[in-house]
Amino acid sequence: MNIHGVLVPIVTPFDVNGDIDTQKLTELVNVFIEKGVTGIVACGTTGEYYTFSPAERELVLTTIADAAKGKVTLIAGINSLSTNHSIELAHQAKNLGYDGLMLSANPYSLPDQDGIIAHFETVADATDLPIIMYNFPARVGVSIEFETVAHLSKHPNIVGVKESSGDFSHALRMLQANFEDFEVVCGCDDQPVDFFFWGAKSWIAGAANVFPAEQVALFEATQKGDWNRAKELMTAMYPAIHSMESGNYNQKAKAGCINGSINVGSVRLPLTDMSKEETQSFLALLS
Repeated sequence: MNIHGVLVPIVTPFDVNGDIDTQKLTELVNVFIEKGVTGIVACGTTGEYYTFSPAERELVLTTIADAAKGKVTLIAGINSLSTNHSIELAHQAKNLGYDGLMLSANPYSLPDQDGIIAHFETVADATDLPIIMYNFPARVGVSIEFETVAHLSKHPNIVGVKESSGDFSHALRMLQANFEDFEVVCGCDDQPVDFFFWGAKSWIAGAANVFPAEQVALFEATQKGDWNRAKELMTAMYPAIHSMESGNYNQKAKAGCINGSINVGSVRLPLTDMSKEETQSFLALLS
């Protein structure tokens, strides 16, 4: 499974009735492929997976797979309150032709590190698809600590961690550890140059819904050692990315989708749409 480059945790387009717009979703996938992304992450946080019915989840996964299978890497998010349910979602992704999985610690239950290890190992033992762990304590409520990552990196089906804590010292410690056959993936939209400078090769970026071509160009510049170009690209994107990281992330990912050129509809409750004024202020940062 190739995850070197930019992977997009794709937004889910909704029509005026609030239903999934499969035609628009297919269009989005094709645009991202055209822009040069390495992969698509379905049913991630930016995709509002937590609002889906089982039928809607299958519809989203199937629509993305039909458009992208064999063209880019396909990863399915399988987060759940229940470990057993994550296993069910892993089997579903396998049956639909996905290449890999992304999995966080269980939200809400606040497991300790032993519980986090048991959760990931239980899921990893139940599937032959490679798993990228997802460390996002601000959303999940617990952090995957360094020693836990070191332990889990030895499991043959656990191939990386998307590091979204915002604590670059934590990321750097993992990057310096040089875990064997294991990727430390940039999961902070405002830190890719730092990650790539220290050897990361992958960026799973919600802001790639807004800046796919620019983020691909930034990655390619870093791989050529052109740090001035990387800095230039990041500087241009930074005002919008900082705004996204400061609040209403999903709303802004949708409003700014492919630089604001594609209307992917509203967010679903419990999220609410931004005001017109806030939307216009954000879109002004894209120009």
